[in-house]
Amino acid sequence: MKTLADYLAPGLDIVSVGLNPSTNAVKAGYYFATPQNRFWRAFNASGLPAAPVEPGVGAMRLLLARDRIGFTDVVKRPSSSGSVLRAADFRADAPRLNEKLLGCAPRIVWFHGKVAWRQFLVHAGYATDPGDWGEQAVCIGQSRVFVSPNPSPANAQFSLAVITASYRALADLREGLVA
Repeated sequence: MKTLADYLAPGLDIVSVGLNPSTNAVKAGYYFATPQNRFWRAFNASGLPAAPVEPGVGAMRLLLARDRIGFTDVVKRPSSSGSVLRAADFRADAPRLNEKLLGCAPRIVWFHGKVAWRQFLVHAGYATDPGDWGEQAVCIGQSRVFVSPNPSPANAQFSLAVITASYRALADLREGLVA
């Protein structure tokens, strides 16, 4: 199965966790590659990167090295829509993701959307309520957890302004942990 590579390393500030890679992202070779996806606009306006980045494979490498931000997914099977994922996908991949996150131990694990967070909790063996947006009560090892609205164009109920504000709150959380 062709999928997106993880961008992970020990000691990251943040690991961004999507639900699963889109087929567009796999073809392009980088996360959030669908042009209508609001991730890059919100991300660049949020204060998370030291300077704005152009979407692409180079951005993945730069963000990992310069900004200490990594990328992965709950499920690694690509699809055109997260709605096609099945419980078996989460049962197989959420425990693997948990091991990766425990291994690289970022300051913050950042889930894009409550579906990604909830499915991770259920299938990685965490017995907790998924909570609301923002910082969560549960940690993954020593890593704090933050949940923001999914920037996918399919999640139109959240505006670019709301998504950007959520990303700014994440930037503030990181700043508080690093300071």
